[in-house]
Amino acid sequence: MYFRKDRDDKRRYFIVGSVILEVVTPLFRTKLEKDYTSKGLTTLQTFLNTQPVLHILFHLRHRHARCCVDGRNCCNHSALPLIHCQWKRLYTEKPGYFLHDCHCKFTANPVQLEDLDITLSSLILLNCNKLTPADDAAIQGLRQYKNDYLSHNTTGRISQTEYKSLWTDLTNFVLHLDPSKQDDLIRIERRPLDESLCNSYTLNLLDIHKKLDEMGTSIQGIRSDMEGQYANMQEILLYIRKDGCTCQCGKSELQDEDQTYIKQYTLGQDVFQLHHQINLTSEIQNDVYGYVTDIHDIMIMDDGRLVLCLPCQHRLLICYTNESRVDSMHLQGEPVCVTSINDSAVAVKVWYIDWYIEIYDINNEIKLKSIIIPGLLQWGGITTIINKLVVCVEDRLQIIDHQTGEVVQTIQTNCDPDKVHGSGGRIFYCDYDNNLSWYSYSDDRHHVLTLPSKPKGMTTLPDGSMYVVCKDESVHVSTDGKQYKTVKTEELRKCECLAYNPKQRKLVTLNINQRRVNIFYEK
Repeated sequence: MYFRKDRDDKRRYFIVGSVILEVVTPLFRTKLEKDYTSKGLTTLQTFLNTQPVLHILFHLRHRHARCCVDGRNCCNHSALPLIHCQWKRLYTEKPGYFLHDCHCKFTANPVQLEDLDITLSSLILLNCNKLTPADDAAIQGLRQYKNDYLSHNTTGRISQTEYKSLWTDLTNFVLHLDPSKQDDLIRIERRPLDESLCNSYTLNLLDIHKKLDEMGTSIQGIRSDMEGQYANMQEILLYIRKDGCTCQCGKSELQDEDQTYIKQYTLGQDVFQLHHQINLTSEIQNDVYGYVTDIHDIMIMDDGRLVLCLPCQHRLLICYTNESRVDSMHLQGEPVCVTSINDSAVAVKVWYIDWYIEIYDINNEIKLKSIIIPGLLQWGGITTIINKLVVCVEDRLQIIDHQTGEVVQTIQTNCDPDKVHGSGGRIFYCDYDNNLSWYSYSDDRHHVLTLPSKPKGMTTLPDGSMYVVCKDESVHVSTDGKQYKTVKTEELRKCECLAYNPKQRKLVTLNINQRRVNIFYEK
């Protein structure tokens, strides 16, 4: 009897959380986007950089500040609703010396709408946009319900008494903002309890990011405090990954921690679901024989930008996963492989006369450096590990300092390494057989796993396991590298290359023949 009631209470929490995350959050983002595009602004970053918006948000974070521009409209709020990690997510201090300690020192980061959770998007809507009284009340109500029933609810339960009035108000507010959401609400209200998804949503909805921001102490102290306050959350904490928090301050600390709180995936399980696709038909052309060959590699950077190599067109194609913008960077040679060095720089393997590794600043579209590496294999890939480049040379891997171009380490192999991928303390590589090999720094040894067909590309998942694209199918390789299973997700089984980014928590795959990039979100 009590078990049944407990499960019903948890399901009601799951339903309300699903509405907030699956309906309300995208609804707020869409409303914000419509508002700034109606003013002729093309991106969220441009909107955040406008004088009125920057001024308002600055004073929602800073007290006792007088701005050099528009000083008459400066406000001194008794409470600061924009917390530190949210401000850092939106804005960066400009380099150089400023006479005025005000908003003129800051510039907006290249944030995307999908980076805004319900708290941040509603804060911007309520303070920086002109809303009707009814819209204002609906947005404030939805935000308040999220705080009252979800963000501070450490039990993950909602009683029948609470739910009756809550559901009525919740649906009324949503349908006022967008009447087309009626079917979505009906579908969510009827769904059964999904324990795994509910745990994930609970972690997402709790104000853990605020706790991390307020404490500012070591991760061990944070963990102890969380365990003391959230005694009923042991099951939920198992779902924290390296990038499990929703704010930047939490990510940087959790990324360097051990695997204690990282959920281990079941080998071969559906980890990702297809979110949307990017059609590249207008960008990719056939060769003279009618084959699609003009795309060789893809990667996803920490800010969500995709970088693709188009060798026949001598250019890098750069676009965001939300298709908000597409840029090109034209090169002298033919790019065939790419890897990220930092937030703005990439290393590219390029062919003209000979093979080179070239470093490009894709923000300013300039070449920073060209590195000549004798013996660089024609089809060998490149990757990074511990802020160094890894390249494939005959019978060996070479670790390159990209700043000086010097070889800092040589790792002998028993083959000519082909594709290569660095993760943690391991460098994975493959040859022209069916073997996936890796060198481990921990034991200074090479290890081998034989796959069903030749590996063509690989990427590491949050738990340390891997997706490997093979000639005939894609496989999920265990964290210890000793076993594998065929990937179940249909859209992942047939692709040419793939890449995962832990900060974006997105997986991208490239289907060359269909000229399509698939964007996957973690389930």
